[in-house]
Amino acid sequence: MTTPSPRIKSICVYCGSQQGRNPAYRAAAQVLGRAMAENGIDLVYGGGTKGIMGAVADAVMSAGGKAIGIIPEFLMDKEASRHSLGQLSELHVTNDMHERKHMMFERSDAFVTLPGGIGTLEEIIEIMTWAQLGRHTKPMVFANVEGFWNPLNALIGHMTGEGFIHTAHLVRPMVIDEAHEIVPAILAQTKTAAAGDEAVIRKM
Repeated sequence: MTTPSPRIKSICVYCGSQQGRNPAYRAAAQVLGRAMAENGIDLVYGGGTKGIMGAVADAVMSAGGKAIGIIPEFLMDKEASRHSLGQLSELHVTNDMHERKHMMFERSDAFVTLPGGIGTLEEIIEIMTWAQLGRHTKPMVFANVEGFWNPLNALIGHMTGEGFIHTAHLVRPMVIDEAHEIVPAILAQTKTAAAGDEAVIRKM
């Protein structure tokens, strides 16, 4: 008996609604978006059409891919405009942030975190927490553009070393410096995981 190999159909991208000071952040978003579209992978994201959010969505759609925006109504005029939201491949307007995050999780097969602010940090930390609690095994990636996530990774290492992340083996996001390497890494990890599952089934 074998199990069908999972296929990455969609990736949730967490990122800032601002541009940031370093042009490399926007460039990385564009590279990632194009790579996703070229591999037939849908974008699931927070729906913003400004900043890094807008850059990744534009790149996906310009390359023929699908951008699925999920945004609370109260943010529609802050992180986007009503007109620009109408250009997305698919739009879901939620009542609040909790509904937004749950829908993003349900619609995604993997998670990538580009540079961003407090909201971006909160989103990926929650996904890491769910992984630690055994709620999912979906691939997680820190797009470490220009070392942006180095301070956070150092903190996570410190917490692990101090014994506060007791299931650290479940919280292993990939840290990838180059945007063009992200999609291949996710696909490779998924393939490896599927091969492991099939090996376990054969032993049963």
